[in-house]
Amino acid sequence: MTTRNSEKTPEWQKTDKYDRKLFGRYGYASGVDPVKLWPTPAQLQEVIAEEKEWYPPLEEILQNIAVKQQEKAAKQLAREKLIAANMAKMPKMILDWKKEKQETKRKAKEEKAKKERLLVLARERFGHAVDPRSHKFQEMVAEIEKEEKKRRKLLKRQKRQEEQGLTALSPNRAG
Repeated sequence: MTTRNSEKTPEWQKTDKYDRKLFGRYGYASGVDPVKLWPTPAQLQEVIAEEKEWYPPLEEILQNIAVKQQEKAAKQLAREKLIAANMAKMPKMILDWKKEKQETKRKAKEEKAKKERLLVLARERFGHAVDPRSHKFQEMVAEIEKEEKKRRKLLKRQKRQEEQGLTALSPNRAG
């Protein structure tokens, strides 16, 4: 065997770990003093501190597992409650969605009818079919919208005057 102090001895064979391995394999025949194999009091304290830090007691591990399982169960229960609440709302949500879809279709039909009506008006006004993107058509649409706005405003004003006239007449009838 090579000696520990020889230059030809690799570094890994000069370690205490290697000495322990040798003693474990060959016993006293290895020539290793078993007293040197035991850790010093300082090394022993380091090992104990490391074990306390990295390897907690079994009770603590079991307690941590129980806490994690309780948290997981609580999350699952909350999720199930949320799903149940959402499922209870589902029929109303479906009805709302269907109403919204019908409303969208109705508006699309109204827009299409309005566009057709405007095209018919443009055909009557100009005597021929007009492209909806043309400048003339756009001006005509703006004119019609302006007229409708004036008409709505006039109706609103008349309605307000009628309501004021009725409220003015009401106290006279009571008296």
